[in-house]
Amino acid sequence: MSEQDGNGLLGQHACRFGLSEDWTGDLTNGLLKLGNHARNLHGLENHECGLLTVMRCYDQADRGHILRLFEQAATQPSRFCYSTTIVAGAQHRQPVFCIGESSGFEGSGGNMVGLFIFPRFQLPTTASVMPS
Repeated sequence: MSEQDGNGLLGQHACRFGLSEDWTGDLTNGLLKLGNHARNLHGLENHECGLLTVMRCYDQADRGHILRLFEQAATQPSRFCYSTTIVAGAQHRQPVFCIGESSGFEGSGGNMVGLFIFPRFQLPTTASVMPS
């Protein structure tokens, strides 16, 4: 459910708090498919890419934990969530929340679906929070 739909859990007020966008993953080829907002905020040129490419902009301290979550989800049906910060340059730090689940392991496949949530504020290089 994206912010444009206005029918999500928070309804028409969701866009006041942030952007949300679906993503999918194909476990047969290891590719994640992101929407336009997620692609832009992650600093990516392509909609489809591998997990390590998506994680490249994440706070380095969070990458190992996020990788372990995806590794577990790639081996058995599971649900997961994480939060981190997209670090883009010295002055841009965008919080991101991700919720996902894996399924479809019958046969040789498997897939993931999830949701990115990007709050409408950025974190400065200091600890205080500023509206965007």
